[in-house]
Amino acid sequence: MTAPDGSASPLDQRQAVEQAMTHVAALISQGHQVVLTHGNGPQVGNLLLKNQLAADVVPPVPLDWCGAQTQATIGVLILNALGHRTAVVVTRTLVDADDPAFQDPVKPIGRYFTEAEARRFEELGQTWREFPGKGFRRVVASPWPLEILDAPAALALMEAGYTVVVAGGGGVPVVRRDDGSLGGVEAVVDKDTAAAVLARAVKATVLVLATDVPAAVAGFGTPAARPIGRTTAGELRVLQADGHFASGSMGPKVESALRFAEGGGRAVITSLEHMGGALTGDVGTVVEG
Repeated sequence: MTAPDGSASPLDQRQAVEQAMTHVAALISQGHQVVLTHGNGPQVGNLLLKNQLAADVVPPVPLDWCGAQTQATIGVLILNALGHRTAVVVTRTLVDADDPAFQDPVKPIGRYFTEAEARRFEELGQTWREFPGKGFRRVVASPWPLEILDAPAALALMEAGYTVVVAGGGGVPVVRRDDGSLGGVEAVVDKDTAAAVLARAVKATVLVLATDVPAAVAGFGTPAARPIGRTTAGELRVLQADGHFASGSMGPKVESALRFAEGGGRAVITSLEHMGGALTGDVGTVVEG
């Protein structure tokens, strides 16, 4: 949800959302029941930068707050773009407090800083890592989602005839405390993995993972590169095991498509412009169990 050059001014974000929603509106007009989720990387990055720049003036807010804020902000843009009978659910995603990701935070968020600046933020309890040639960047845990806690609210709205936006940015990550209560954690949930869990929770028959390429590619960046069309979960697992999908790009989409397909659904990875064809299985990487 940025301009083609990556800029993320309010105007850029609004225009990107409006363009994306034209494709969604077409699906709705054809009679499909649509449930939407979305990413929030640039938006959370902007909030974190504001946190960092103003850290000496106002206390930085925790990462789960940033996730909640961006869900609402992007949700309003989608509401305005889609119009009638659309609803946004600010959503919590349950994760395991003992997930190994918390012991080895590797998900980079926000912009690059100098070492001196990174050390200052480490004093606030944050984890920063050096990326050679680029600088230092904050890294956080990215645990696997266990449950979309507010999926029942989404289902109720769906049954009332609403197009629902839910689990934006992967949802606000929460853990269950010893007393049974819930609390936010300094983490981000990958939007694609959350989409797979959400799709199962709302009983979706097709999971479309919209991206900026027509299909997943085996051998990406090599002379043997080839787009992957219709395939089985077993065949795609073999390609995954052979290292064809980078963890920072296509990897989470492939894993999410696999988990949904292995559970009995059909998953499609394709570009936003081809979402209509994705529902019929005519375009993209189509994965079935």
